[in-house]
Formats: sequence, C-alpha cells, structure tokens
Amino acid sequence: MPFLTRYLQRAAGVAAIFACGIAGVVAQPTGTSQPIRMVVPFSPGSYTDNVARIVAPAMAERLGATIIIENRPGANGIIGADHVAKAAPDGRTILVGGASVNVINPGLYKSLPYDPIKDLVPVARIGLLPFLLVVHPDVPARTLAELIDYAKQNPGRLAYATPNAATLVGMETFKRTAGIDILSVPYKSSPQAMTDLAGDHVQVLIADVATAMPQIEGGKARLLAVTMKTRSPLLPDVPPMSDEVEGFDLTAWTGLLAPGGTPPETVRRLADALKAAVADPAVAQSLASIGFDIQPLGPDEFGPVVRAEIETYRQQIRDAGIEQQ
Repeated sequence: MPFLTRYLQRAAGVAAIFACGIAGVVAQPTGTSQPIRMVVPFSPGSYTDNVARIVAPAMAERLGATIIIENRPGANGIIGADHVAKAAPDGRTILVGGASVNVINPGLYKSLPYDPIKDLVPVARIGLLPFLLVVHPDVPARTLAELIDYAKQNPGRLAYATPNAATLVGMETFKRTAGIDILSVPYKSSPQAMTDLAGDHVQVLIADVATAMPQIEGGKARLLAVTMKTRSPLLPDVPPMSDEVEGFDLTAWTGLLAPGGTPPETVRRLADALKAAVADPAVAQSLASIGFDIQPLGPDEFGPVVRAEIETYRQQIRDAGIEQQ
C-alpha cells in the first residue's frame, strides 16, 4: 500500500495549505465582492472538510467569487445544516452535505429544526465515499469472520467508535445481522475516533480511507474489510463486508445543498461550477488521493437520489432496532 501513503501525504499537504481554523478564505479571484460561504457541518480535518477544501478553490475560480469555508460542527451535522437551511436563498450560503447529515439524520432523529427536503435544495453530488472496517491490532481477528466469532465468544467486550450517523447505522446494522454485541461509544469526529482506536480506547471503527490508512500503514490499526457491496478499486485485495454479512452496503456521498427557495438558475450555476471543478485533473487527483470516488450528479438527478435514500435509511434504522434520538 505504499502508493496510498504518497497519495495521503499529498492530500494532507493540500488540506494544510487551506486549513485556517474555524473559517478561512479558500480563494479570492477577481469578481463579485460578496463571498460565498461553504458550510462544513463537521470539524476541520474531517473527511467532509478535506473534500470541501480541495473543491472550493476550483469552484471559486469558475464562479469569479471568494469562497470561505465555515466549519460548524455539532449534533451529527445538524447545527451546520440548520444554519444553511435558515440562510438567505441567494446562493451565497451552501452546505457541504452528505449521507450522514442529509439522508440518515431524518430517520435517526424524532424531529429536526428544519425540513430536510423543503429547506435544503440538492445542488450537486460530488461523489461517493468508501469506508473501511478496522480493528485495534490486539483484537485477535484478521478477517471479518474471525471478528464475528470473537465478538460472539466475548459479548460486550469490544467497543466501537461512532463519529457520525452513517457509521452508527452501519455498525448497528452489522451487529444485528451478525448477531453480535459490541458497545457503542459516540465521538465528535472521525480523526478523534481513529486516534482513540490506535490507543486501544475503542477496538472497532468504520472510518474513511484518508483517516484510517495512515494508522493501518503505521501498524496501529488492522484493516478487515471495505463496507461497500463490492471490492474497492483503491483496495482490490480487501474483501467487502457483504462477503460475510449478506447485503451489507455502506457507501456515503458528499454533495452541495442550498437553502430552500434558492432560484433554479442559481442552483444550476453552482452545479455547473462544481462539475467543471471536479473535471479539473488536479482536483480529480487530489480527491482520488483521499479515496474519493468522483461521481457527480446535477440537481435534476441528485434530488431524487436524496429523497429515495431518506426513505431507505428510515427503514434500515427501524430494521436495525436503533432508537430515535
């Protein structure tokens, strides 16, 4: 996996260039004086934040506008999403959303401070995010089947970290289907959860490629499986969880959403800028370096996907026996 190390080091450099704390100016070409605020509902350094900081400069150039990254983490992304949902529908405030925030939260929470369909308009999907299932090296399991056997023999002995709604639903679905008992420990961010897994404070984690791979290659975490239904082109030798857990599929997406009522022409302008940005070879390479699978969708295709996935995850949450919060 040395090539992944090089890719991830390059991605870390990209993120470091643009990381400016809670808010930072990403790009400021000549053009309109009013900035666009790109709200990330997770902490700096999170996967969503990394994607935003790679895409934003190229979008800013094409829009002729300044784009400012604003990190508004908290409550599984609800704080940031609510901020955008209540913003003026003028195209100056957009959400870097994802499956966890926009299609899982509506089924996970009894009520949200905004309507997830009416108050957030899908602009464009950027692409898909594969996850990895990893364990601490002291866990005596080198395959998913061995992890299931160990967990069955030691109910309640293992703990898994859950930094977002997607990993919570994924792990609880895995537990129910496999018939195992693993304790859930909530975390505010994936990097924090990964650090604690490396320190053996938790033993199991579903994490994104960029967060997990440095610890895997450093020998502080062991990779057992990818969470998508089929093998990942990035890690073709790693089996999918569906080999042991029939039908298991956890593949998240990242995309842009705007406040409800944003004019269609404004939505289209933002979507076109994003499409052009991810077509840039340098942007595409940077996204690939963090394991991101670029599969853009415009607003006409993205909207139905969001609405359908909300219902899919509502059912999955019920089936997994997850109590609404």
